[in-house]
Amino acid sequence: MDFYELVERRQSDRHYSSRQVEPEVLQKCLRAALLAPSDHNTQPWKFIVVDDPELVRQVGEAAAGYGMNKWTSKAPIIVAAVLDQPMGSFLGGFLLGKNFALMDLGMAVENFCLQATDLGLGTCILGSFNEIKIKKLLGIPRGVRMPLMISVGYPRGLVRDKKRKSIEETVSYNKYNK
Repeated sequence: MDFYELVERRQSDRHYSSRQVEPEVLQKCLRAALLAPSDHNTQPWKFIVVDDPELVRQVGEAAAGYGMNKWTSKAPIIVAAVLDQPMGSFLGGFLLGKNFALMDLGMAVENFCLQATDLGLGTCILGSFNEIKIKKLLGIPRGVRMPLMISVGYPRGLVRDKKRKSIEETVSYNKYNK
């Protein structure tokens, strides 16, 4: 499929079939994530693959702790995206009022999801979950952030039509338009 078709096809899947994700397919998604660009090539990420069914259940329950993501414990795999930000990157971003590492991590997660879509997998990027509880389950140190998780599996549904604002509503040239 061409790139535009891939972007159209990528969606947030929350229901997965019982088909197991092959290790080589998952590895290809992880390699795609690692190819994402990053500020000064800092690569401020680590990924924790959760594929043990009992641990997936526990992490999924912690993800549902705020009343959202109640389906997560049924995902075949959950990937925790950990922010491993070097001090120099943090200070540079702080001085400019930007969190480059967080943007970099987002691009890596999107690369993962686009590759997964191309391979027939479904994903859902999660940002609302009990980070403290999940970090404890995964042995992530106290001072380290885990801003995102990705559920991964073979989707059990169809590709949905996307509802997006029009180009006219979102794009302007040479100056900001309300």
